[in-house]
Amino acid sequence: MSTRTPRIQMLLTGSELMSGDTVDSNSAMVGQRLGELGITLERKITLDDDLDALTAAIREISTYADILIVNGGLGPTVDDLTAAALAAAAGVALGENPRALAHIESWCEQRQIPMDAANRKQAQLPAGSDILPNITGSAVGIAMTLGDCRVLCTPGVPGELRNMLDSIIDDIRHRHPDLQPRHILRLQTFGLGESAAQQCVADALPDWPQQVSLGFRAGAPQMEIKLTAASDADPGLQAGCREQLESLFGDHIIGEGNATLAARVLQLLSDRGRQITTAESCTGGLIASMLTRVPGSSAAFEAGFVTYSNRMKRDLLAVPEALLEAHGAVSEPVVRAMAEGALARSGADMAIAVSGIAGPDGGSAEKPVGTVWIAWGSAADLHSCGLCWPVERSLFQTMVAAAGLDLIRRQLLALPPLSWQAERRRIDATR
Repeated sequence: MSTRTPRIQMLLTGSELMSGDTVDSNSAMVGQRLGELGITLERKITLDDDLDALTAAIREISTYADILIVNGGLGPTVDDLTAAALAAAAGVALGENPRALAHIESWCEQRQIPMDAANRKQAQLPAGSDILPNITGSAVGIAMTLGDCRVLCTPGVPGELRNMLDSIIDDIRHRHPDLQPRHILRLQTFGLGESAAQQCVADALPDWPQQVSLGFRAGAPQMEIKLTAASDADPGLQAGCREQLESLFGDHIIGEGNATLAARVLQLLSDRGRQITTAESCTGGLIASMLTRVPGSSAAFEAGFVTYSNRMKRDLLAVPEALLEAHGAVSEPVVRAMAEGALARSGADMAIAVSGIAGPDGGSAEKPVGTVWIAWGSAADLHSCGLCWPVERSLFQTMVAAAGLDLIRRQLLALPPLSWQAERRRIDATR
């Protein structure tokens, strides 16, 4: 066991990573969990499915790293080579591991599928290795000591890796018991720009304590603010910093950890015994999709409407033909009528309705690409606004869907109606 901070490196394997067919999110997941231990991932390498290259990399990294996390290559196909590469690097043979085989047999039995030779391949592990349990996938992880380096091999499927990370962290902490974990507080926000938020903190809070590091991670649609403090820091410092951030950005903060706009909206609705419906044109059902990704969403969401054409707006939501002809689909009168129609058809208490021009074509001088009208609220308290988000199509849809959810969140919490970002993109006076 060592008392110093271990050097940890990561090796990712897969032709799909090299070709760009799969985007690596696993190293970010690992990096975040290591950060909680006070460890920074020293280096990561991505290689093709090549036995010689993988063997050489494992052998080379194990000569100076304390821990090597290998991600990917544990599956049943011929291009899954991690076990063979680890065995070759260690100079041992592959053999059928009884615990791994029992896991695969149980996995197949639970799914009522016969175990074939490809499945059985995943039980071939390097001699002298241990297994890392995998509660969801067919492939177990592999743990093995190579010289002075602990090698931990994990599946490439993100959900399987996520479920195995506790075992990996336990393994690391067992070998390095003197690690000083950091206290990390993650605040999820919507409607703030990264540079503007940083400048606001610099201007308003010039005496920010050095013991608490501040980080911003921009994303679509949310931005994360991270407060990190050493384990021996005064816990009141981090709490005080949070209070200061809430004084600056309070109405933009959705929640802690992995909080999402959809989950927060559903919680607020459930707490009040209300239901919501959606009427979507330019977002194509994305708002409803965000809501239904949240377990238990049916308590506050029963139905949504995707009315992409004028005919469907008229037939499904009773939008008057006269409004469509006079104002066009992307207009305040039409989006308000969509919300009213969705409320009447669904019997819900609140609605979000959106109609816009996602592009890249379809804009005009009066209504450029990126124009969207949003209506939100109840039949007795319905609001609407126009925004312009001139970004590429999928990002436009993501941000509009999130903006709709945020408008409902703000109304339920009696907050100012628009975020900082929405105020900048507004093309009308909000009602």
